Amino acid sequence: MTLNDADIRRVTGLLEKPLADLAARFPGESDRRQPVQTVYGGAHLFKSDTAPRLGVLALKALSENAPDASTFAEAIGLPAQHAQTIYARVVDKLKREPVEDFRIDFEDGYGNRPDDEEDHHAQLAAREVAAGMRNGTLPPFIGIRIKPFSQELTRRSIRTLDGFLTTLLSEGGKLPANFVVTLPKIQVLEQVTALADLFDALEPKLMLKPGSLKFEFMIEVIQSIPMLGRMLDAARGRVVAAHFGTYDYTASCNITAAEQRMDHPSCDFARQNMQVAYSGTGLWLSDGATNVMPIGDRATVHRAWRLHVDHIRHSLVNGFYQGWDLNPAQLPTRYAAVFSFFLEGLAAATERLRNFIQKAGQATLVGDVFDDAATGQGLLNYFLRALNCGAITENEALATGLTLEELRSRSFVRILRGRRAAAGR
Repeated sequence: MTLNDADIRRVTGLLEKPLADLAARFPGESDRRQPVQTVYGGAHLFKSDTAPRLGVLALKALSENAPDASTFAEAIGLPAQHAQTIYARVVDKLKREPVEDFRIDFEDGYGNRPDDEEDHHAQLAAREVAAGMRNGTLPPFIGIRIKPFSQELTRRSIRTLDGFLTTLLSEGGKLPANFVVTLPKIQVLEQVTALADLFDALEPKLMLKPGSLKFEFMIEVIQSIPMLGRMLDAARGRVVAAHFGTYDYTASCNITAAEQRMDHPSCDFARQNMQVAYSGTGLWLSDGATNVMPIGDRATVHRAWRLHVDHIRHSLVNGFYQGWDLNPAQLPTRYAAVFSFFLEGLAAATERLRNFIQKAGQATLVGDVFDDAATGQGLLNYFLRALNCGAITENEALATGLTLEELRSRSFVRILRGRRAAAGR
């Protein structure tokens, strides 16, 4: 060799901090379950049993407009070979866990009201959340969307946040699992910093552990796009997700109301920017909502359902596994679209992951698809997402050759290390 150790150390020394910083900023996907949908509902309407009641309404809409699998499949374009399976799993999901995530909305779904009225609703919603915790009726994920930190609304927004949290903790003594605050319409970095500062001030006063309060970005105005990366820094480790707001965003792009839709090219541009900024950081990405509601006669409902499925499919194909819903009649198509997406790729993904595991991480060729180690983790994530939402069963996941313990480790590298250690290598 021409280079000596001192030469190599001079070069590698330059890389140590940048690479450590890179690893800290991009630790990889979160190992927590990500919901596939979020229902947004006005704060004045929220009750402790809202989630199960939405499930009852969703089942009613399904039975009235698609009483059997063939009708449902024809209405929304399900593949015939999966129609019965998907229909049965959708019905089971709506009975067992109809809502995965709920956002108690004090913004667009609530409007501007007198201070005493919003104070009352903030306290009432908090009491309902506490009751839901006691009764076991809350969805697995829940949070509130506050008003934007604008010149007109910042004080109102802070007052609602403070009143809600103070009442909730006085009633229940703790935050519900997976609680999050949504910050809408972010136009300057200082709005992100302000919420992080508020959390710093609230936690000791509410006797919460440091870092307990988390929030998510709502990306819905053009000013957010150039500063997505800096917003992550300004959040100081408190942000867990970024949700896209389709209609506010397209409006901010001067797109007419008739052309504001989920699959508009301007929305694709914004979502791709979100992926560039946040993929690998551990933040969950969520798409927006279809605003055509499945309400009316059966033909009208079927048209709205098909549009909803098309929008969800567009999101899934482009790497957004979560989205909003605004009406209980959208829940059947949310789960049908997600389940169909995973089931259609199940056979190929099972074969590829099984071959990967069998060859202990060496690159394999299955058909005409060549995999590498990063794809191995991606395949594992596919099965984890599908299992978490109910798209596939444990037995279907175990057909990969993995054990449940290995699946729950959520790490392809950890699985390979365990296999190699067991083999004495």
